[in-house]
Amino acid sequence: MSNPQPFHSISRPAAALRALLRHLLGNDGQRFQHYTATQIVGWLWAAWRGNRLQASLNAVIGLASVGVSLSQVWAVQRAIDVASGASAGSIYWSVALMGALILCDFALNISGIWVRNILGIKAQNRMQQQLLDRILRSEWHGKESHHSGDVINRLETDVVGVVSFLTETIPNTLSVLALFIGAFTYLFLMDATLALITVAIIPVFVLLSKMYVSRMRRLTREVRNSDSKVQSVLQETIQNRMLIKTLESERPMVGRLEHTQGELRHKVVRRTIFSVFSNLVLNFGFVMGYLVAFLWAAIRMSQHTLTFGGMTAFLQLVNKIQSPARDLTKIVPAFVSVLTAAERLMELEENPLEEQGPPIALTAPCGVRFKDVSYRYDDVDGDVISHLNFDFTPGSCTAVLGETGSGKTTLIRMVLALLSPQSGKVEIYDRHGSRTLTPRTRCNFVYVPQGNTLMSGTIRENLRLGKLDATDEEMIEALRRSCAEFVMDLPEGLSTVCAEAGGGLSEGQAQRIAIARALLRDRAIMLFDEATSALDPATERQLLQNLLASHDKTVIFITHRPAVVDYCDRTLKIEKI
Repeated sequence: MSNPQPFHSISRPAAALRALLRHLLGNDGQRFQHYTATQIVGWLWAAWRGNRLQASLNAVIGLASVGVSLSQVWAVQRAIDVASGASAGSIYWSVALMGALILCDFALNISGIWVRNILGIKAQNRMQQQLLDRILRSEWHGKESHHSGDVINRLETDVVGVVSFLTETIPNTLSVLALFIGAFTYLFLMDATLALITVAIIPVFVLLSKMYVSRMRRLTREVRNSDSKVQSVLQETIQNRMLIKTLESERPMVGRLEHTQGELRHKVVRRTIFSVFSNLVLNFGFVMGYLVAFLWAAIRMSQHTLTFGGMTAFLQLVNKIQSPARDLTKIVPAFVSVLTAAERLMELEENPLEEQGPPIALTAPCGVRFKDVSYRYDDVDGDVISHLNFDFTPGSCTAVLGETGSGKTTLIRMVLALLSPQSGKVEIYDRHGSRTLTPRTRCNFVYVPQGNTLMSGTIRENLRLGKLDATDEEMIEALRRSCAEFVMDLPEGLSTVCAEAGGGLSEGQAQRIAIARALLRDRAIMLFDEATSALDPATERQLLQNLLASHDKTVIFITHRPAVVDYCDRTLKIEKI
């Protein structure tokens, strides 16, 4: 969704959250970086609905902990009063009750840890899967708006922040409010004046929170963006380690990392200074409130209107009223952080989805026609392909030639429906008719891209990306046709583990395994983008003979290799505009 619409129908919990944000932000429609508070709350509410079990369990455990905590105040007061003779009863039973409540508190703490750790990781995994699925199914425009390191940073750090907020912070907020209300009621029944004095600090907190949120949110966004830049530098450096070593650029790259980290440290320091100063002001108010409560209780005790157990209860209750207020000072930064995290994740969903639906498979052999097709990536560079007309007829083998930048790769992307022409039409056809190419017609194609496209894992796992249920016999036959029999001579055979980007294999070996993977897919139209560039002439000729022996596929080669051109029955020369 490139511009999400405001959520006009939001349930009561989401509406309550939106009201809180409206108060903190001062304006319900205030924009953050790209989205309004209403849009972010709607997105968070939709995400929360998938994590209701964990959130509900945390809420129940939190509320139970509040009940146990307030019961402990009463049990301590009673035990002291019994011990001092102010109340009748058995000191042994009083202490036993205290022990039972302590055990209940331990059990609830263990339950909370279990829910957070076990269900929490499941929730994080689920959200990462959903976002990754959304990214993979979205339209591709040739120029990514986010660095891959930044995307990974968002899928890791921001997902954790959002899930923790939805499943822990919000339920904890209910517990905080319950503890505040319960402790205030308890104290009010004992001493109404002290209870009112104790909560007088709350309006100060509310006033300061409005000023705090706006600045803290901006500082948090700056820190998160800088953190993404650091990860991007690290990822690029590791991925291009061989290039950096051969260029002897180790020091410049480490210096680049140091500069980026310096920016991050500077922004973290600014946020920390602001946070420390804000907390200092609030904590000073809490300390003054506690001292006033202590003085009040001491005066009453000296006047013999309050027992020692009562004074102990007073001080515990004051702490339990101020403790939620302190927790609220942590909840506000959590709100700020999750708004930033949610917005960054929403940005990953901005690209619209490709056309969804069941695959549309045509009857082999198939052809592809370009009818007056033009394409440009942006207006500054102009057309990459202009008014192209060509018919890749069924069963033909075509070599697409042209200098670098002439649009050969763009042509392949349009055939695969990764890009759509700005004008003209690209269609696939068989003897039954034709239809415009869309992502749903991609099932008719096999594609071998340029370069090393193997992934980390075994050779068997790489091959099964072409056909998930392929047997070892089918894989061995595909390897034979792609001149990759060497795999069976390896000590581990199909179980040989490849490192990242096919590490451990030569470029030529990796290319042949990638071609075997394409053969396992076995579709009507085969696209090869410089797929034999790393092969020696003899292996290349044998591979081409194997690929073209049956004449039952429509084959398109993007190539500069004369041997490939000799095996093709047609050529398409694309001129650079």
